[in-house]
Amino acid sequence: MELGSVLQFLENKSILVTGATGFLAKIFVEKILRVQPNVKKLYLLLRAADSKSAIQRFNNEVIVKDLFRVLKEKYGVHLNSIISEKITLLPGDISREDMGVMDSNLREEMRNELDLIINLAATTNFDERYDVALGLNTYGAKNVLNFAQKCVKLKVLIHVSTAYVSGERSGLIVENSYKMGETLNGASGLDIDMEKKVVEQELNQLHAEGASEQDITLAMKDLGIKRAKLYGWPNTYVFTKAMGEMVIEDLKEEMSLVIIRPTIITSTYKEPFPGWAEGIRTIDSLALGYGKGRLTCFLGDPKAIVDVIPADMVVNAIIVAMVGHAKQLSNDLRIYQVGSSLRNPVRYRNIQDYGYLHFTKKPWINKDGKPVKVGKVTVLDTMANFHRYMAIHYVLPLKGLELVNIAFCQYFQRMYGDLNRKINFVMRLVELYRPYLFFNGIYDDTHTENLRMAARESGVETDMFYFDPKYIDWDDYFLNIHIPGIVKFVFK
Repeated sequence: MELGSVLQFLENKSILVTGATGFLAKIFVEKILRVQPNVKKLYLLLRAADSKSAIQRFNNEVIVKDLFRVLKEKYGVHLNSIISEKITLLPGDISREDMGVMDSNLREEMRNELDLIINLAATTNFDERYDVALGLNTYGAKNVLNFAQKCVKLKVLIHVSTAYVSGERSGLIVENSYKMGETLNGASGLDIDMEKKVVEQELNQLHAEGASEQDITLAMKDLGIKRAKLYGWPNTYVFTKAMGEMVIEDLKEEMSLVIIRPTIITSTYKEPFPGWAEGIRTIDSLALGYGKGRLTCFLGDPKAIVDVIPADMVVNAIIVAMVGHAKQLSNDLRIYQVGSSLRNPVRYRNIQDYGYLHFTKKPWINKDGKPVKVGKVTVLDTMANFHRYMAIHYVLPLKGLELVNIAFCQYFQRMYGDLNRKINFVMRLVELYRPYLFFNGIYDDTHTENLRMAARESGVETDMFYFDPKYIDWDDYFLNIHIPGIVKFVFK
């Protein structure tokens, strides 16, 4: 694969980015504007009802972020004019035809001008409503592909998925695609259009019964988990992302299509500065709970690998893959798994140690202004140990409270109800995250390594577009970059 200069390639290119208010999309936009201000146009699709709402979301959720600090320092008072010239905001919704872009002139302009499309729009909630997740992650991917096929100059479509479409597989997980209707457990009958009908029938039934919006939401969440498990996926998110991959591969025809599968995305490694993060991820919520002294036990296999990759490395991989495939004549599908488990693995016990070392040295200050003391936590390394722990510390006391409540004529009903709800909430969360706390897979990244080799050998600015996890010192990254970063930017 011949790549050449990435900066030179990006000059005078028009790029559509969907999901423009998302974590990776912000980092992508910032990077392009910072390193190649001579890009022709960035079309940013945001979920919004109209142009006014799109502008508000961009101002309040994108450009105001600390992430853009370096860009503001670089361009100063000229940044606003650069944004006005280079960025076109698109109110839309990828779950609708033509990505929900109502302005026919803008649609025509993009069909004639676009060189590259990066589909980053998705819902990443594990137990999202099934109708929402199916609309965005599956049919949204299809709608973006349909639009891409109408773009006369388009060189490549990059679809960002997740490595965890693999479900709960163990061992080496290769960069293979999923064929239409393929399932993880061998069950037959997976039909994406039928899944849409299942959703419609369930919604019609709920509306006919006069269900409340809260009841409909719960029913849609339960339906997503049920349908995912029927075919071997652990949750709605990865199930609908897997179906999104299936549908675009099936319908791509002559389109040059690249699928990027990142693992667990963490704070920036180097650019635009180390440690920027947004949104709470599993390992981050564990770190915060521990730092605040609320985490009394840790559920997970300490020996299990947690596959993490800094966000700026994911964005660099997207950009280099985009350039490489835009220059290729071949229109074969290529999948890149972007992670660290094969070449530079981190284990859960390391994450526990990093939390202990950080919060011992720099304790969390509580609302009373006092430092929170942390210590070693109880490690529950099997689900059996977890259930035993819950039974002793919570379920048995709940049973006792239930008897006391009956004896005292429901006097403790509110206390009993609150504790019961909290236990049910914890059990649901554990069930959602269990596959990742005991995950035994390692993501092969042969294609990604080949891309790195091609970049090194063919003139790519590798100091600027780095994405090799072998060079990460995890001790330094977690203790001096990631944990301080999430404390500063996510939990401030």
